[in-house]
Amino acid sequence: MNYRHAFHAGNFADLVKHAALLEVLSRMMGKAPPLSVVDTHAGAGIYDLAGGEAKRSGEAEAGIGRLLAATDAPAPLAALATAAREAGRDGRLYPGSPWLVARALRPADRYMAFELRPEEHAALARTLRGRRGVETRCADGFAGATGAIPRDGAALLLIDPPFERPDDYLRTVQAARAALARNRRATAMIWLPLKDLATFDAFLSDLEDAVQAPVMVAEARLRPLSDPMKMNGCALAFVRPPAGLQPPLEAICGWVVERLGETGGAARIWTAA
Repeated sequence: MNYRHAFHAGNFADLVKHAALLEVLSRMMGKAPPLSVVDTHAGAGIYDLAGGEAKRSGEAEAGIGRLLAATDAPAPLAALATAAREAGRDGRLYPGSPWLVARALRPADRYMAFELRPEEHAALARTLRGRRGVETRCADGFAGATGAIPRDGAALLLIDPPFERPDDYLRTVQAARAALARNRRATAMIWLPLKDLATFDAFLSDLEDAVQAPVMVAEARLRPLSDPMKMNGCALAFVRPPAGLQPPLEAICGWVVERLGETGGAARIWTAA
């Protein structure tokens, strides 16, 4: 695979994913017992938006750059903007999921971050060095997720592959099914690109059949799904989501589509049952 998230860090899809992640973490932590978080595709953990990859794509400028300049962002996106500023250098560094999770951990919480690419894992390990309750593994997160999920207790499984390999959709479903069967209290949060309806609908159908549970879906379509060669939007699929998640998801997706989308874009939160 030639995917490198550094090209896409801080784009519109990251805004949706990471604002939603902060909301999920807040709701699953609260006054709840210790939480275990397992991340199948952690990446480098933090990204330099002044680097060559980010500058070449320009996606961050049209994503986190717009958010940091906004005065009307809803609370979940404002929380992400605050985190991005805390990451350092006045917004030059963009925090990925590992940085955001590690920042939110309470003393008894645990975070297991998988990253298969050695160079990305080395960067991840540097980013998270010294963080209490954090472990990183240079390994296949699809294969390792099930064993990393505790058999009982509060747990969150993050699945965010690049979706460049033909079997990424299948392995996502398999990983979610195995982990959620191991722990009946676990929540899964899955990110995926929106390119065409056929692929999206087939994935959701397979996921529902595999987990035997309702799936909450949040869609941010920046444009109509008419060109399958483009990433026309993104979606999040939640299995066993925490209570009260729909309103903040509506605020996140609605703002991103309205402020960053094109004519014909749409935001939608719904439950596939």
